[in-house]
Amino acid sequence: MKKNQKISVDQLEVGTFIRLPISWKDHPFLFSSFKIKDTVQIELIKGLGLKDVFFDPDKSDIEPVTSDTADVTAPNQQTIDARKEQMLSQKSAQIDEQQKLKRDLKKTEQQFNRSVSMMHSMVAKIGSRPLNSVIEAKDLISNMTTMLLNSDNLALHLMADAKNDEHIYHHSLNVSMLCMLMAKELGWNRQEVETIGMGALFHDIGKLKIPSNILNKRVPLTTPEENFIKQHPLMSINFLKLADNFPEEAKPLIANHHEFLDGSGYPQGLKADKIDKLSQLIAVINEYDNLCNGTNQIKPKPPSIALGLLYKNYKNKLNAEYISKLIKLLGVYPPGSIIELSSGQFALVMSVNLQHLLCPNIVVYDQLVPKDLAPIISLQQEGLTIVRSLPAAALPEKIHKYLNPREQISLGIGQS
Repeated sequence: MKKNQKISVDQLEVGTFIRLPISWKDHPFLFSSFKIKDTVQIELIKGLGLKDVFFDPDKSDIEPVTSDTADVTAPNQQTIDARKEQMLSQKSAQIDEQQKLKRDLKKTEQQFNRSVSMMHSMVAKIGSRPLNSVIEAKDLISNMTTMLLNSDNLALHLMADAKNDEHIYHHSLNVSMLCMLMAKELGWNRQEVETIGMGALFHDIGKLKIPSNILNKRVPLTTPEENFIKQHPLMSINFLKLADNFPEEAKPLIANHHEFLDGSGYPQGLKADKIDKLSQLIAVINEYDNLCNGTNQIKPKPPSIALGLLYKNYKNKLNAEYISKLIKLLGVYPPGSIIELSSGQFALVMSVNLQHLLCPNIVVYDQLVPKDLAPIISLQQEGLTIVRSLPAAALPEKIHKYLNPREQISLGIGQS
């Protein structure tokens, strides 16, 4: 039997995976595609006035009956009505919850975009009004630290795509927020959280001194060009010499954010005993964000793959404790991950509840729901599980376009 063949509703049995050929709004089920669990669901489908549904043999436990009359003992009408009422109530509550999730995501995205604008302003002022720039940065970091330290109900969200000319600002904010979140998880004090946040905000501003024809080069760099780019941590330090109110304790982590424990990093080739703990932490987070977003020469990796690469390939280069803590913090499926659910559906991870790492909030592909109305689903509430993470390239084109995995990953921290 070919996939997604039409079958009569009278052929339905418990264990068949079906897709309803009507709008998501016009039935009481949470999804338009699902595996039938009991006879009450069969009666509810028949009650929708449908003659046929689509059947997927690959996701079914059983073939539909070949005749148009399945041997099913129908539940009584009272049971059917009670279930329908319960499902409609749950669906209504789910819609309300989805609207709240969307509002929360929108609020977090607006906060993130404001922070990007503030970074623009701060970097622009470093040359002309350096003291003002640092004061604004300290205020931003202080506010972020207060939120981090005072809330047990945080979520890490996937933000909108970074524009090409804003990549440095998105990257710097990503690294700053993740460093601060990690510092909190590691039990560091407030001053250390703020110090690493400040350093991470400005760690790449030296790149603004590199000509764009080198920085944005699509073909392999020449050795002199590569060596020039490798000086950007020290260029960032030189940039900050104008601001005598910039915290001295944050400068080493700016200078050392590309140094590796085995001495293979740059610009100075320092080894473990010469690299302080803040520098070791930003090196982990910086590498993770670069793996997620790629470079002009290296393709971006899905977040789950990036974490796997950190764990496998950087054992001698980066602090193993920090890598393990990052994996634990982000969960197996960080924002931006493409996943397959136990229902056989594909989804995009939109946000991770840091208290329930295996139950992120997701957007599920459903061809009957318009892309802009795609519901954000809480796995924690739906009882679904994640079967696997997969690269976006593995998706059929129509699903890829619908979920639209971000080419560049930007993160925001908000209340879950």
